[in-house]
This record gives sequence, C-alpha cells and structure tokens, in this order.
Amino acid sequence: MPGDRRWYVVQTYASYEKRVEADLRQRIEAMNMKDKIFNVLIPTETTLVVKDGKSKPVTRKLYPSYVLVEMILDEQSWYAVRHTPGVTGFIGAGTHPIPLSQEEVNRIMSGMKSDNDNPKVEIDLKPGDTVRVIAEGEMKGFTGPVVEVNAKKRRVKFKSDVLGGAVLETDYKALEKI
Repeated sequence: MPGDRRWYVVQTYASYEKRVEADLRQRIEAMNMKDKIFNVLIPTETTLVVKDGKSKPVTRKLYPSYVLVEMILDEQSWYAVRHTPGVTGFIGAGTHPIPLSQEEVNRIMSGMKSDNDNPKVEIDLKPGDTVRVIAEGEMKGFTGPVVEVNAKKRRVKFKSDVLGGAVLETDYKALEKI
C-alpha cells in the first residue's frame, strides 16, 4: 500500500551494486529524500574459505546485481531510485515495484548475520583429492586421498598410505592439498 515503509529489490548492472549503493546514498542527501528512502543494502555473507591449510574470510554477495532499498514508495522516491546511474529497474510487474514480504526480509537479514563463533566454512578439498598432514604430531607427513569432508565440524577423513589404507580423521588446518 502506498505510504508504507517497505523493502524493494532494485536490479543493477552486473558488478555495479556498490556504485549504485554509493550513488543512491548521495542522491538521498542531494534530493533531500531522507524522509522517504531510509536504507540501502547489498545482501552479503562472510564465509571462511580454507585453501592450502590457510583460512581467509571472504565476503560474497547473496544476490549479485541486486540492491535492497527500504523506502516509502511514491512518485518522487521511485524517480530518485529508478534514475540512479547503474539501476536497470525495480523487481515487480511493469512499472509497479512489488515490495518484499516481511518473511522474505527476515530470511535475507538472517542470512547476512555472521556467527563469529561458528562461521560458515568452505574447505578447498573434496573426496579423491590427495592431502598431506603438515601439523606437528604423530601423523605428520602422512599422505592419502580424501574420503570425506565435514565443513561444519571442520574435519577431514583421508585414507593413509602409511598405515595400509586406514582411514584417519583430522582438522582441516592440519592438511595441505598435494
């Protein structure tokens, strides 16, 4: 319903999300639209990517080429957003943008929350890859093919060439891909 503060999805040119966000924030100031356009958001998630035994946080866009805008939809706010450089249009039917439901907004926002104690982990290993134990300890130097990767628990099972094919399990940080 017009006059309600709602979230809308705006489509951008590929890889223009940050530019559109910055330009739109600038237009909100210049056109004095703070009372109609409240928030501009690029939905992202941070993942811990493990490659060669080293972990690095990586931020990825959840919806490439889309930006979320919280606004009260009227002719002025629609014009301000629609005519921002890099914007190709709103998601909706023709020239009628359709707002996100509260359930959709909640799902997107919860997908963006980072759990610092237990972040999502992506390990650059898959069954069949050959690994070597690089951590100090009794398994150092053992090699073998990966049998199973459990990213949630951050554990990798591999078949040891040294122990006659016994399946061993260790932390992903103790391994390197060879």
